[in-house]
Amino acid sequence: MSERVASNPFNSPLETGVRSLATLVAAFPTAFDIQRLVEMDYLVVHSGDAGGPESLHAPLPLRAGELLVRRGLIESGLRLMMSRSLVGRLTTAEGITYIAGESAAPFMALLTSDYISVLKVRAEWAVNRFRDVPTDEIRQITHRLFEVWSSQFQPIQTVGFRR
Repeated sequence: MSERVASNPFNSPLETGVRSLATLVAAFPTAFDIQRLVEMDYLVVHSGDAGGPESLHAPLPLRAGELLVRRGLIESGLRLMMSRSLVGRLTTAEGITYIAGESAAPFMALLTSDYISVLKVRAEWAVNRFRDVPTDEIRQITHRLFEVWSSQFQPIQTVGFRR
């Protein structure tokens, strides 16, 4: 991998780690497991799809597959944030969960770009909107959003027309 590609911040552990950190700061003192963080990340990025504020990122074709690739990126992002003591990992009877570390909120407060300001608002919205919704229900919501969105990109089928 070239140096130029390795320093790209988009779709990187840094980008997903900061988004997960924003979600965990908004949820503090609640801890989330990796599946919850994957679903929450989708809702933060595409909040407009779920009836929330305008989406953080523009809608892209074929984003239905985002959840499949997002998990690995989020895990890498969490490892990066844990290496800086911004995220803690808890082992419970239910499994492994992640929680914002002591320095997470002050760190996020230091990030003041327009993108980060919008990210913080979307993370607060997603956490408040889905705080009491079980992860399985959130997964059903995101899957329904995929179905609606994916159907808009299906080719129009013409009855009786064959090539």
